[in-house]
Amino acid sequence: MPSITAIRGSFFDITAPVSQPEELPAHARYIEDGLLLLCEGEILSLQTWEAGQHQLAAGQPITDYRGKLIVPGFVDSHIHYPQTEMIGAFGEQLLEWLQQYTFPVESQYHCPQHAAKMSAFFLHQLLSNGTTTALVFGTVHPESVDALFSAAEGLGMRLIAGKVMMDRHAPDYLTETPEQSYRQTRELIERWHNRGRLSYALTPRFAPTSSPALLEKVRQLKEAYPDIWLHTHLSENPQEVAWVNALFPERDGYLDVYHHYQLTGRRSVFAHCIHLEDSEWDCLHQTDSAVAFCPTSNLFLGSGLFKLQTCWQKNVRLGIGTDVGAGTTFNMLQTLGEAYKVGQLQQYKMAACEAFYHATLGGAQALDLHHKIGNFQPGKEADFVVLDPAVSALQKLRCANSRDIWEKLFVLMTLGDDRNIACTWVNGKLVWQPQSEEKAA
Repeated sequence: MPSITAIRGSFFDITAPVSQPEELPAHARYIEDGLLLLCEGEILSLQTWEAGQHQLAAGQPITDYRGKLIVPGFVDSHIHYPQTEMIGAFGEQLLEWLQQYTFPVESQYHCPQHAAKMSAFFLHQLLSNGTTTALVFGTVHPESVDALFSAAEGLGMRLIAGKVMMDRHAPDYLTETPEQSYRQTRELIERWHNRGRLSYALTPRFAPTSSPALLEKVRQLKEAYPDIWLHTHLSENPQEVAWVNALFPERDGYLDVYHHYQLTGRRSVFAHCIHLEDSEWDCLHQTDSAVAFCPTSNLFLGSGLFKLQTCWQKNVRLGIGTDVGAGTTFNMLQTLGEAYKVGQLQQYKMAACEAFYHATLGGAQALDLHHKIGNFQPGKEADFVVLDPAVSALQKLRCANSRDIWEKLFVLMTLGDDRNIACTWVNGKLVWQPQSEEKAA
């Protein structure tokens, strides 16, 4: 008979997707003393301890996290795993930054051993920061994706990733022909897509590095595999937007380049989307495409301020992306804190309830995974993070004088960092806790 896992603690989640932020409090659930039951990687139930304890069999072991706050695993909707080793690179904006830092680092990923080493390091960074699902860029090398998927499969993680597709305006050592890109991508799809909790994303880097011939190959693959994801960049930097308009004068703006090749849609995720025209927002909504808001990256590269309020008004699905390595942290709490500041600079107040929604169920919805992850509803996959809200003297002071769960969550996202991650569970199993690092050291 399958064994039951019982977990006691305080729980917070959002029980259903929403179309406007005002709807969130009605769907927010906070159980101060709760009991979560798991079986074979799935959630059976979440209820109060008082109601649930009577259902436990005699002698049932209980993992006790009282004093901690348990939330669904964080969902990172845009990140580059090869850029982990050049995070915090100084002084450039997007296009110069790619040439000076990104492309040289990515050149190493033809080596399976290097790719395997960095995949393990990258996934460890995700888990030690409470991120249990991510949409990830590899490099042009198939070896980069094989290594990442192999490591994620070993951990039982839900991961979407793909090899970069790029045939121009990049160094020769990173470019490919459209035919080569098609062939290698198709082989990777056949090998990894829908294998366990792994999924594949077609990953043209961005329009400037994609010839019309390459974009046509991407279209063909999307048509051949209709349940596949599409992951790329859109309107991150004003110079980039101008470049795209010059390269594709026949198209009606940046997004229309992708839309023309039928690359918009429910499983299409466009990172950044800072400098969009109204018509582009409308196209994203009409095609049910999603966007990834990457606050630390946008600030670090000086790209601009994402219009979160417009995203809500246009009813476009949204997730939060750390965008490492232009982004400066793997930690979703710190990323949410920066997202709040981006809103403040535009007179938009992002409440903690909204922030945690974007990082959990909202991010899952942006990736079309909300039926599998994102909250503690029965039947969902058991991915969650245990947060310690008071790991410093300052946090202890603010946690103690916080009036309610909303203030505690807000303090977590403004003062929190990786120290607040007490442990991380994936697919119903404990996969990371600080003690495991101490033993390894």
